[in-house]
Amino acid sequence: MKLITAVVRPEMCQAVKDNLRQAGINGMTITHVYGRGSQAGLRFTTRAGEIIIDELEKTKVEVVLEDEKVDMAIDVIIRSAQTGKPGDGRIIVTPVERFIRIRPEPAPEPVTETAEQ
Repeated sequence: MKLITAVVRPEMCQAVKDNLRQAGINGMTITHVYGRGSQAGLRFTTRAGEIIIDELEKTKVEVVLEDEKVDMAIDVIIRSAQTGKPGDGRIIVTPVERFIRIRPEPAPEPVTETAEQ
């Protein structure tokens, strides 16, 4: 199993989610994050001076998949998130040692009482 972590532009998140769902990948974790990559933020010049925004808003999408689905999921994410401009994001694939589902224990069977008549 692998963990795919994709950091994408927030405005591309819905397209990534929809296209992963269409590809049969439903489970994912989405987190809104801030960071910067090689572009090192944005610089704006105004009458008051230069403004530097060095942490940009991004969206992190995490998906755990079987090894045979990883390449397909990467292709879907790239097609969905790519604008061709700096800041499109990154995809990181890491091995998953264990994957454990957290679920409540099954409920005990109800006891039915019979009324004596």
